[in-house]
Amino acid sequence: LTARNKAVKTRLKTLHKKLSAAEQGTDNEAAQAAAKAYVSAMDRATKSGVVHKNAASRAKAHVAKVLFAK
Repeated sequence: LTARNKAVKTRLKTLHKKLSAAEQGTDNEAAQAAAKAYVSAMDRATKSGVVHKNAASRAKAHVAKVLFAK
């Protein structure tokens, strides 16, 4: 991995952890804000070629599934 790709992947992991923490809580607005940030970062990572488009689609679908289940 190049330094830039490593930074992007690390950022995605951090945002995913924040999203998971927000999902466990009771604040729906915080969970939605975390989801929006994660999906946006995932789209940017896909656009730059760091993450495959199908992998990003899977991750975004999982986020949507969990959010709408709340």
